[in-house]
Amino acid sequence: MAILSTGQRLKSGVCTTEIMVITAPQEDLDLTCGGAPMTSNGDESNVSLDPAFAEGTTIGKRYVNADGKLEILCVKPGQGTLAISGDRLKLKDSKKLPKTD
Repeated sequence: MAILSTGQRLKSGVCTTEIMVITAPQEDLDLTCGGAPMTSNGDESNVSLDPAFAEGTTIGKRYVNADGKLEILCVKPGQGTLAISGDRLKLKDSKKLPKTD
């Protein structure tokens, strides 16, 4: 578990996923990708991708937790699914721009 800070970059130890923290609450969070903890250097030896968390991430997409207090941006895609304490993060809906005529 760790306290995340805005602008922090993390890497998965089980796939190529890399993320940047956009907003985060000031509390300990267990952020995982592919079932393994995310770290600043992506080093997780002897850990493999959990098939239950292998839906993948998409570059340029933002992911949020259920209450919306955590928002992260995928800067490099991978095979792992992002989660907080086992709860999958959702893809953030894009905002509709106003129509101009």
